[in-house]
Amino acid sequence: MTGRRLERIRQVLDRRQPDLTVIMENLHKSHNFSAIVRTCDAVGILRTHAVAAAGELPRHNDTAGGSHRWVQVQRHHRLATAVAEARDLGMQVLAAHVGPGAVDFREPDYTRPTALLMGSELYGVSDDAVALADRPLMIPMQGMVESLNVSVATAVILYEAQRQREAAGMYGHRRLDRASYDRLLFEWAQPRLARWCRRRGLPYPPLDEDGDVRSPPEW
Repeated sequence: MTGRRLERIRQVLDRRQPDLTVIMENLHKSHNFSAIVRTCDAVGILRTHAVAAAGELPRHNDTAGGSHRWVQVQRHHRLATAVAEARDLGMQVLAAHVGPGAVDFREPDYTRPTALLMGSELYGVSDDAVALADRPLMIPMQGMVESLNVSVATAVILYEAQRQREAAGMYGHRRLDRASYDRLLFEWAQPRLARWCRRRGLPYPPLDEDGDVRSPPEW
């Protein structure tokens, strides 16, 4: 760890958006899953949710560019559980869905706490997802195809969310609570030691200005 690396980690944490997330419903292809996680990192999302009722989550691959280290993926067996968690945090739930009542993806206010619900590659979001969402979103298409690839559509919508939040100054100040910030700073700076501490139920030791450990006496 170097001082420059630690400063980069701090800069990223300072811009994380704890009230913006993506719920992925039954994605099957690993490259789409990984590409969405990578986009989430790029726009400052801290945690995503993946619903995998029928099996395991798709494996991360090189498309993620290592972003799975920086974005938490929480698995759910039921979509309703993921949506309920988002609502408990005061989030509006917006489903990408071409259908009755769908609004242009640029219309919603993404400065509000927001969960973006994306569906599977072949079928899109389920009827249950549409029913659970506050409103459906659509991306206007000018060609013959009806929709974009799910990872591309996610990126398009998330960058609109980023644009609105940037304009509102939401990336200009730290939005994580102190406990979460300090925990993530240590886990990102010292991942191996963090795992060692968790296995033994030990608190994380303090870091110096270069991100190295200052061992307390009890160690």
